[in-house]
Amino acid sequence: MTETKPLRVGMVGYAFMGAAHSHAWRTAPRFFDLPLVPELTAVAGRNADGLRAAASKYGWNSVETDWRRLIERDDIDLIDICTPGNTHAEIAIAALEAGKHVLCEKPLANTVEEAEKMTAVAQAAAERGVLSMCGFSYRRTPALALAKRMVDDGRLGEIRHVRAQYLQDWLSDADAPLTWRLDKSKSGSGSLGDIGAHSIDAAQWITGLKVTGVSALLETFVKERPVGGDFVGLGGHGGADGPRGPVTVDDAALFTARFESTHDDGAAAGPIGIFEATRFALGRKNAMRLELNGTKGSISFDFEDMNSLQFYDAALEPDAGFRKIMVTEPSHPYTANWWPTGHGLGYEHGFTHQVVDLVTAIGAGEQPSPSFADALQVQKVLAAVEASADNASRWQNV
Repeated sequence: MTETKPLRVGMVGYAFMGAAHSHAWRTAPRFFDLPLVPELTAVAGRNADGLRAAASKYGWNSVETDWRRLIERDDIDLIDICTPGNTHAEIAIAALEAGKHVLCEKPLANTVEEAEKMTAVAQAAAERGVLSMCGFSYRRTPALALAKRMVDDGRLGEIRHVRAQYLQDWLSDADAPLTWRLDKSKSGSGSLGDIGAHSIDAAQWITGLKVTGVSALLETFVKERPVGGDFVGLGGHGGADGPRGPVTVDDAALFTARFESTHDDGAAAGPIGIFEATRFALGRKNAMRLELNGTKGSISFDFEDMNSLQFYDAALEPDAGFRKIMVTEPSHPYTANWWPTGHGLGYEHGFTHQVVDLVTAIGAGEQPSPSFADALQVQKVLAAVEASADNASRWQNV
């Protein structure tokens, strides 16, 4: 019996995304048959004490306090980037040029210029068999993957409307402390890039159509926040009477969009879309929602009910409205490797499926999806949204 070769992983960053990725690397080979077996070889971070604690907790074999050491190591095959956006380009480019595969969290970068450089290096590396992927993990939610399958199978007909929301409320408290997500120099943007990027990617992926233009509005409701406090989860509680610092990103983003036409002769325009992203929607904890309306039917998804997909078939049920599909059957994407029918999955499973698809692609020597080029397209939409919002919401081509 041939022994499965290892895929030795070095991860940069160990906070929220680092924890999710660590869980995925550990779990994927225990539930899925993979061509390579991931090994949690080393994790890098700047705080030595916190780094060692995270390595012990999440199962990493060694630590480095400089990400460059990971890239220099001969016992690392892949670099997993779980750091703020301002570091993505430098780390990813160095890793790819050193012959390491790369998984990079979303959004790909903080600017289109950075994303273009990363994409060019990734495409050159792919010619040498060095592969890369951007971590838009919601693609791996079984219900959204099923929605993609149904659209590809023509169940919705020609798409007319795309309606996307991503609603959270963890910043609603005006005294929640400043974190790196509220600093444009580190995060690139606020709700737009942090969560809106997921909606853009999901909409483009499921429809198979690119956004070609937008009209946008960005708003920052709380202009200053405490510079310290108790950090809990993504936010926390700051001191109301202590020093405050400026919030330099958007709290909420709204934009209308036009998608490319499916008609090569230009006989009809593409679908129209509306997008909303906010971290101020009190009561909405992680409502990543997507609805598509076509000529034959509609689908609707809400991550707060992530194991189901709403579907309306105009031919079969003209008077019945939407019906609920429980996406837990063995015939549904990813679910056959988990639990019996009706036993749902959670947020962490998307990251496990991401690892499965990435390792499978590397084993086959094929380009993983989404590629850096796919992520660059999302970056261009983000830039167009900011440009429109800065110009009185005037129409901005992507």
